[in-house]
Amino acid sequence: MMTMTTMLTMMTTRRRTTTMTMKMMMMMTLMMMITTMTTITMLLVIVTIMLLLLLMTMLLLLTMRWRRRSRTRTRTRAKTTTTTTTMMMMMIMMTMILTMMIMKMMMMMMVMMMMMMMMMMMMMMMMMMMMMMMMMMMMR
Repeated sequence: MMTMTTMLTMMTTRRRTTTMTMKMMMMMTLMMMITTMTTITMLLVIVTIMLLLLLMTMLLLLTMRWRRRSRTRTRTRAKTTTTTTTMMMMMIMMTMILTMMIMKMMMMMMVMMMMMMMMMMMMMMMMMMMMMMMMMMMMR
């Protein structure tokens, strides 16, 4: 898309306006790059949070098991196992819900970003058109 617009501008305009258009395109590309980078970083952060949560849950489970084992060794093993499993399930569910919420937020952010980008593109195009018109008028 960017290349297409640049080509069109190059074809239509003369030497003076080409520099301006190129500058505009460069700015646009930079903006796109920045947005993509931000999104990638956000995703990475989410992944790290997920991993940390999982690690925490694992540690908790291990501690629970060790405590239970140290307390009761021969009495009732079924009860302890059931409690640990239920705890694990609860933790997993919590993590899943959290991740879902984060993902939803991310999706919303992405949509907003896209909308903003579209608006910016439209504005830029309008500005370019105006500049072209002005140049044409000046030439005459």
